[in-house]
Amino acid sequence: MSATTWTLAVSDRERLIQAAFDAKEYAYCKYSKFRVGAALLSANGDLIKGANVENASYGGTICAERTAIVKAVSEGTRAFVALAVVTDVAQPLSPCGICRQVLREFCALDMPVLLVPADYKKQQAEGKTDGGILETSIGGLLPHSFGPEDLELPRGPQA
Repeated sequence: MSATTWTLAVSDRERLIQAAFDAKEYAYCKYSKFRVGAALLSANGDLIKGANVENASYGGTICAERTAIVKAVSEGTRAFVALAVVTDVAQPLSPCGICRQVLREFCALDMPVLLVPADYKKQQAEGKTDGGILETSIGGLLPHSFGPEDLELPRGPQA
């Protein structure tokens, strides 16, 4: 099941955004000091939150978006309708490349992604109705992507 940005109910949108802000509070980022929160809305209406968790080896770090997707998938949830991501930066920031590819594995290309600025509520209070959110999709984040269905394509003979 997938959705487009204009079919996400306002109440779901607000719950999703708030969940991303809530998740950010649990970020473990003692090295970069760069907090990120992410929230996925499942097809059955559940919210799955994730925060970035850093590691002294740096390579062991996991981003908020991957934390959320791994939590969901490891508990049996594999159908999503939207994602919200927030940082402490007052402009919308995009998931990194590896997060985009992992999201692509489980999310429809037209699934809405809300990139939320840290000052979202302030912007709304100042009359900017969208709060400065950049709305995109998985396909918008990762155009011309490689996904699970590509592994099913016919192939020529192997040498």
